Amino acid sequence: MHTADVEYTYEDLELIGELSVDDTRPGPRPAVLVCHEGDGLSDHSRNKARRLAELGYVAFALDYHGGGRKLAPEETGRRFGQLSGDPARVRALGQAGLDILLDHELTDPDRVAAIGFCFGGTLALELARGGADLKAVVGFHSGLSTSRPQDGANITGAILVCIGTEDPIVPPEQRRAFEQEMREGGVDWRMNLYGGAAHSFTNPAADGSQMAAIKYDRRADERSWRAMTDLFDEVFKPTA
Repeated sequence: MHTADVEYTYEDLELIGELSVDDTRPGPRPAVLVCHEGDGLSDHSRNKARRLAELGYVAFALDYHGGGRKLAPEETGRRFGQLSGDPARVRALGQAGLDILLDHELTDPDRVAAIGFCFGGTLALELARGGADLKAVVGFHSGLSTSRPQDGANITGAILVCIGTEDPIVPPEQRRAFEQEMREGGVDWRMNLYGGAAHSFTNPAADGSQMAAIKYDRRADERSWRAMTDLFDEVFKPTA
């Protein structure tokens, strides 16, 4: 297993992501862009990328805040405010990371997906809404709303969103609006709901101490990961 920091830029931001790949395996293979939670690049998304690499994918954990680090709470709020109303910038930050993944010699450019957690899931979805050539997008406890729902028609790959029923950040009305967007866009989509799960259910560091609604749930974490790998098996299977 090989992991390496990758420095890259977008406008005024100095970004540092982490690329993971099992380079003992021969030949090109599917690739996955991993988009971190709203508070920055941490071991959570790095570990997800490494786990994907162990399964045989090229995986790049991008950085959309800068510095390749986790932000302080006050920085997180400020940065989220800057990005949440600017889908064009969100998509461009995602594309900058996607370009790094596509540039890797072992990436099969025809078999690429993106996954994301929390606002990273929103970013992955916005990449798809922007028309990026992604065979699949998976959002884990991801924000589903967008200021440009009409762009759902640009989505070309399969969509899976995994949401906890007790997540106040993604309430039922937001889920319904997303369903309408997907339906009107003619998207191949699915939404898995995990009963009793709150926000950040994939992150073991979310212990509910800061907010009861931000808490890890082992069953939802494992079930949503299996749902993702099932989707990848479907969309990446050989066509010959």
